Amino acid sequence: MLDIRPVLFINGFVLLILAAAMGAPLVVDLATDHSEWQAFAFSSMASGFFGLALISANRTVKDPELRIRQAFLVTTGSWLLAGLFGALPFYFGSLRLSPMDAVFETISGITTTGATVITGLDTVPRAILLWRALLQWLGGVGIIVTSVALLPVLRIGGMQLFRMESSDKTEKVKARISQVTSSILLVYALFTLLLSIALMLSDMSPLESVCHAMSALATGGFSTSDQSLEHFGDAAQWICVFGMLIGGVTFTQFVTPWKRGRWSILDDSQVRWYLIIIAGFSLLMTFWNWAMRDLDAYDALRQSVFNVVSIVTTTGFHIGDYDSWGGFAQVAFFTMTFIGGCTGSTAGGIKVFRYEVLFAVTGVHIRRLLHPHGIFVIDFNRIRLTDAVVRSVLGFMMLYFLCFVLLALALTAIGLDVTSALSGAASALANVGPGLGHLIGPGSSYADLPDEAKCLLAFGMLAGRLELATVLILFSKTFWQE
Repeated sequence: MLDIRPVLFINGFVLLILAAAMGAPLVVDLATDHSEWQAFAFSSMASGFFGLALISANRTVKDPELRIRQAFLVTTGSWLLAGLFGALPFYFGSLRLSPMDAVFETISGITTTGATVITGLDTVPRAILLWRALLQWLGGVGIIVTSVALLPVLRIGGMQLFRMESSDKTEKVKARISQVTSSILLVYALFTLLLSIALMLSDMSPLESVCHAMSALATGGFSTSDQSLEHFGDAAQWICVFGMLIGGVTFTQFVTPWKRGRWSILDDSQVRWYLIIIAGFSLLMTFWNWAMRDLDAYDALRQSVFNVVSIVTTTGFHIGDYDSWGGFAQVAFFTMTFIGGCTGSTAGGIKVFRYEVLFAVTGVHIRRLLHPHGIFVIDFNRIRLTDAVVRSVLGFMMLYFLCFVLLALALTAIGLDVTSALSGAASALANVGPGLGHLIGPGSSYADLPDEAKCLLAFGMLAGRLELATVLILFSKTFWQE
């Protein structure tokens, strides 16, 4: 029988981190003289109690070793528990969200999706606004650490390509992962601080600047206003563009030393592809807005760059309603939903490196048609790819689009229109946030969707955030057999 004690032990610490994080909005609410602190106090105590109970009841060894199947459970279980216990302040607070709405909002936050069921954000208590930002911030750093330390070991979707091998000794591998994780946390916190200061200088309030800095860096998309970044000035918008761009880059690149007088990030082909894709779509949409919508050059550039960066990095901020830019723009933004950022970033989506692998495989296939007896090598960042990595990437792509089709079909069966179903399914799996159409487009919320649709979309967000197979494998009967 599968031993789940190490899984519960580790997830107990996740609940303790969540309980501690609830202290920040609690203090903010006490300072602003509202009544939300009671909901946060109860939620923090409940999360802390269950966390300590899990740790105490399953403390079998000081440093539990995880086998592969236990690692799958830890990955999915930690996000699921965070989604359930993180929903308590939404349910018990003044918003009085329904259980489904509270869980949907929390799953959306912790997976850095940014799809919301809350309207009237400009008048929502500050503690709630901060809690939404904190959920995304924790989810963002959580997925970076998971991508660096856990997913490569599970060999999902080609992630084994990024596995850290410092030596043959397990102790040294652990030390290397621990060192990189600590460095990532430090860099992540430093970027958040710098973005917060920059946004404050752009005339945002301290709370607004902190919330948007957390959300931009985590590529989450939760804002403090129903109008998102359109509520703020141009300076804040450009600062958030910079924050989103950073969030979509592999974070281990920010902690590597300078080599040969150049930062290693400049030598990463994945980063180059990422920037080229964003630049290409930005120029395309700028020309469209300038030529077809009669915007002046600056506004066309500003709106295009902001929204393109937001969608490609799966953030979900918006300025203006790009859903009303015409059919060409709708198709372009729908296409961008399937791209995503770099591996080891806070961004969701398919990820740029998988497209690199696909293009390389396609190129080799074409060359073999011309030279049947030729010998060709597929590489990534000057590293030769094994057949196992290529098969893993191809399998992931097939699974991703199969899940997209099934989720879209399920949403139409519930009663959603075609545009909402297709864009909603794509947005959930890629953790983008807004979709297309009057129901879930930019500037709208998911509040009017039926609970069945919210449940399906929440599952899609969780599965998409954790690279699909990590969640779906738990539904296999053989997984639970010893």
